Amino acid sequence: MSAYRFEASTVDGRIEKGVLDADSPRQARTLLRERGLVPIEVLPAGAAGGMRQALGGRIRTAELTLVTRQLSSLLSARLPLEQALGAVIEQAERPAVRDRLAAVRSEVVSGQTFAQALSRFPRDFPDVYRALVAAGEQSGDLALVMDRLADYVEARTALSQRITLAFTYPAIVTLVAIGVITALLAYVVPQVVGVFAQSRQELPMLTKALIAASDFVRNWGWWMLAALVAAGFAFRAALRSPSFRLTWHERLLELPLFGRLIRGINTARFASTLGILAASGVPLIRALEAGAQTLGNDALRANVADAISRVREGAPLSRALAAGGQFPPMMVHMIASGESTGNLAEMLQRTAATLSSETERRAIAMTSILEPMLILLMGGVVLLIVLAVLLPIIEINQLVR
Repeated sequence: MSAYRFEASTVDGRIEKGVLDADSPRQARTLLRERGLVPIEVLPAGAAGGMRQALGGRIRTAELTLVTRQLSSLLSARLPLEQALGAVIEQAERPAVRDRLAAVRSEVVSGQTFAQALSRFPRDFPDVYRALVAAGEQSGDLALVMDRLADYVEARTALSQRITLAFTYPAIVTLVAIGVITALLAYVVPQVVGVFAQSRQELPMLTKALIAASDFVRNWGWWMLAALVAAGFAFRAALRSPSFRLTWHERLLELPLFGRLIRGINTARFASTLGILAASGVPLIRALEAGAQTLGNDALRANVADAISRVREGAPLSRALAAGGQFPPMMVHMIASGESTGNLAEMLQRTAATLSSETERRAIAMTSILEPMLILLMGGVVLLIVLAVLLPIIEINQLVR
């Protein structure tokens, strides 16, 4: 049997959509009529085009975590994989999730392995996810692997989310400051300072500078904005070149503060991936290839590619990673310790936890410094604008006296 997505009408004219199992589209339509529904459209689950409720959108991280948890619980209860997938499909809220899982279930029913079925949707089920599922199927303990997978999916994005939240407030303050200062220069300052243009008195240098800045913003502001947008698009186009992107990513890692932050995030994610893959019995080369896919920096990814070649030649993992010089020495030493004691998976998990905590502390410390600095900078600029406006007024009052 295969899964089919349907769109049908009830007797009172309501439209119902869902997924059902049938041997053919004809049988699916017959089943719908037996339910008292009038079939409008019936397509195999996952088929592209034609459906009003398309597959659009990826499975979100929270949804993938929930699906994995549910599968783990159902498989632990000794439910067959086909039935477990069917139960999860019924509980899914978004049509996109039901479509993906229904298509996966159809592949499983037709004789494909779970990992092979997931490979049809690489955007929704990453390489690491599929590698762990394949390891679980080979070991015969898929339920345990799915439980580990749920933990992994949660932890994979937790650090990035915490750091993003830490930098959200400084980003908002920066945008507000730029907006307020631009509004002052473009609209408020010309109306206030325009009075001084009619007087014959010599204006202070600060006021002259403010008038020049205001004129520049009013005359060239939109052109500057257009130039910045064009530069952004040009930069994105340049990043499509592998050599330029590699050079840019190498420069990012060399930045004084943000470089260590970027390295910490990527290294923690890589160590966590390697740890869970090694603990699940995935071969080291396969684990390194999957772990490289989680790295968002091409310089680190090139280091892993070089390490894979060295490991194939018989070099220890710690020495292979250290050869590129991109990963932190602490991680290399922890891996060397794990290799010597035979507890590589455990040491990788400890490394990931240590790097995650260190990176989070560094991000919080940076934002703690950035927030007051941004506020002081904004206050200083506003103070200069106020002084530039008040100084001529003070001079006029003195002349009157």
